[in-house]
Amino acid sequence: QIQFVESGGGRVQPGGSLRLSCAASGFVFGSRTMTWYRQIPQNEREWVASISLGGTVPNYRDSVQGRFTISRDNDKKEVYLQMTSLKPDDTAVYYCNTEPPFDSWGQGTQVTVSS
Repeated sequence: QIQFVESGGGRVQPGGSLRLSCAASGFVFGSRTMTWYRQIPQNEREWVASISLGGTVPNYRDSVQGRFTISRDNDKKEVYLQMTSLKPDDTAVYYCNTEPPFDSWGQGTQVTVSS
């Protein structure tokens, strides 16, 4: 059974930081590109960042480039998203999955950036 458990979200002021974590199970973690996605109400889920199998090649959407850092620990089967210089536009529910994603999704973790 494929599962993703996201954590680490919260409410921060603009300019603040958060570190998201995702524990994955039910598939061969080290064989899949891992990805963070986010979704705001009434919008489609959007790709945020991905990281290659060995963790050496990250990719970011333009709006988070230079502010977010994705990483992974294949031994722990976890993926992380360090977010800095947060903006109100980063407010969303954040999910992790593979790329391309499995049909199964976790509950996500809410990130709210507001003064």
